[in-house]
Amino acid sequence: MNHAFNLPESLAHKSDSRFIGGDGAHFAAIDAALGHTVATLTARIDALRRAPGGAGHHAMERDMDIHRTHTRLATIERYGLDLCLGRMVGTDGTVTYIGRLGLTDPMGEQLLVDWRTPAAEPFFTATLADPRGLTSRRRYRWSHGSIVDFWDESLTADTPPDLVLDRDSAFLAGLSGGRGEKMRDVLGTIAADQDAIIRAGSAGTLVVDGGPGTGKTVVALHRAAYLLYADPRLSGQRGSVLVVGPHRPYLSYVADVLPGLGEQGVLTCTIADMVPESASAAAESDPEVARLKASAAMVAAIEPAVRFYEESPGTALRIETYWGEATLTPNDWAEAFAEADPAATHNDARDAVWEKLLEIMLESLPGVESGERGRACASLRRNRALTTAFNRAWPLLDPTDIVGDLWSVPAYLARCAPQLNRTEVTLLQRDDPGAWTTSDLPLLDAARRRIGDPENTRRRHRHAAALRAERARMDDVIDDVIDADDSEMQVASMLRSADLRNALDDHTVSPVADPDETAGPFAHIVVDEAQELTDAQWQMLISRCPARSFTVVGDRAQARDGFTESWTARLGRVGLRHIAVAGLSVNYRTPVEIMAEAEPLIRAAVPDANVPRSIRSSGLPVIRAGIDDLDAVLDAWLRENPDGTGCVIGGSGPAHHPRIRTFTPGTAKGLEFDLVVLVRPESFGAGVAGAVDRYVAMTRATQRLVILS
Repeated sequence: MNHAFNLPESLAHKSDSRFIGGDGAHFAAIDAALGHTVATLTARIDALRRAPGGAGHHAMERDMDIHRTHTRLATIERYGLDLCLGRMVGTDGTVTYIGRLGLTDPMGEQLLVDWRTPAAEPFFTATLADPRGLTSRRRYRWSHGSIVDFWDESLTADTPPDLVLDRDSAFLAGLSGGRGEKMRDVLGTIAADQDAIIRAGSAGTLVVDGGPGTGKTVVALHRAAYLLYADPRLSGQRGSVLVVGPHRPYLSYVADVLPGLGEQGVLTCTIADMVPESASAAAESDPEVARLKASAAMVAAIEPAVRFYEESPGTALRIETYWGEATLTPNDWAEAFAEADPAATHNDARDAVWEKLLEIMLESLPGVESGERGRACASLRRNRALTTAFNRAWPLLDPTDIVGDLWSVPAYLARCAPQLNRTEVTLLQRDDPGAWTTSDLPLLDAARRRIGDPENTRRRHRHAAALRAERARMDDVIDDVIDADDSEMQVASMLRSADLRNALDDHTVSPVADPDETAGPFAHIVVDEAQELTDAQWQMLISRCPARSFTVVGDRAQARDGFTESWTARLGRVGLRHIAVAGLSVNYRTPVEIMAEAEPLIRAAVPDANVPRSIRSSGLPVIRAGIDDLDAVLDAWLRENPDGTGCVIGGSGPAHHPRIRTFTPGTAKGLEFDLVVLVRPESFGAGVAGAVDRYVAMTRATQRLVILS
């Protein structure tokens, strides 16, 4: 009956049927229901795939149904009984089991309540001071499909007889385990203060502010899963969510969290991933240049830079055609330019302007019969004087050329960024305008969003030209067929029918490049390590989220360039509104021994730092040794700890050991390790940046910190 439990010998006292008998029966029911559910979902997917695909909205709904069903099936098959996080007992004696997903048996009896539902909320929020209608709570610890431990909490003055109380809480016991390459599953131990943030609504901007080890990232990722399930704006595939992390190792570290919560479709990326040129971009070497480019005003310079190429000519244009002379007046140019959709990119709007221009030209041509309009229009499209004038008036632009011109043509930069003085304009010029730096990326992104991809435009133009040529050939064929038709009914003349002509057209879709998944729009964006973002980078994110719905995760004390404003002032300045700040002040990760060394260090540089209070002790003092001791320190730790991961920050670890990683302070942000070895932390630099790097590096450790100087 208790096949779900595999308690070790040391926990034999918990194996009594008085404590786990009810759980065993319930897990047997869950196991049977899971088998039935897997079979049902598999059959549904097969039926959907065999069904006619349809078209349009019907096809989209079918594909979404397949995706949702497959996602649920994948989660169930990944976890099995592990879907159950724990149970809670109400004052009326009702026992409710909480799961990653909701689950019912074939008769409709609720076996698991989805953790995101209101009914499950007391499981996470109940305390002895506010039991939320509960008398007890039990959390399970799973390993390879079996329960290897569980922790009970009594939420009343009298402990129920079916509970086994431990000295340590489930949360603290869970923190003691070794770290791996992926973020651990912590859903079963979400704390009350974290749960309140997770379940907050999506309107406006919610800042999750907290120091190292407070679970900011955990809260942000679980919040994304919660919103996709429960928020009306996002649930039911109505809106997509983007998670933006600080670097690639972070994305790899958290990659399993959302799939483990049943959400397969959340996109994760870094700021650099949004811009193709990031692959070759170097760091900006001049701090003053970096400061100038980091402003929102510099990003705003892209708009006048593009508008410069959208000004209608002020002089008339006369061209000679087979049908006579045609004239484009300044008013005609202005009328054509007004045809541009303000919401369209420059290159896409260009097509509408061109078509309007051709329409105006046709109207001004004398002697064009109605049957000749097609040929006259084709002639105008090929007219060199007209196309040359139009290409000069509204050219096809490349985003990289526009940004490169800002750094190589001083007058152009001064025109587009009038806030710059002459010295600053000169400072921003460079010999190679295409030698991209990381500071250029927000401007390149803004230019691409404003201009569009020129290659896509060229591809579309080539397809349109090929289609026009095919239609012209078809017209010639139809003319020949009609001329040869000597029947009394002149049936062939029906080929001129618009309906039949359209049926004969080959509307082959133009081949297009793969869509840019990071372009948005997104219904909600989660931004981790947000204290490092510049104003220019914020513009990249805001442009992708029209609703301006954000979860902003960060710690002002971990900002390398300093963060003297409040979150409300900073985010309000970049354009966000309705900003709420939720603070986390308990450090669940970093032992008190390490925080005792890290806190004075950061407070010396950032006196108002939000240093969290550690609630656990490793019993291991911080070790200080010499540089030559690095190999000995690592070898000893590896021998003594068969599990877990270590990290060397500021130096090189063993060349090929799978459990030892090597990072800089910057690339270690957002990660955690059982062992951290700091190599020459004094070399990290002076000032706020150096202090922040040392603080960040020290607080990555969950057990042992070694400092080598």
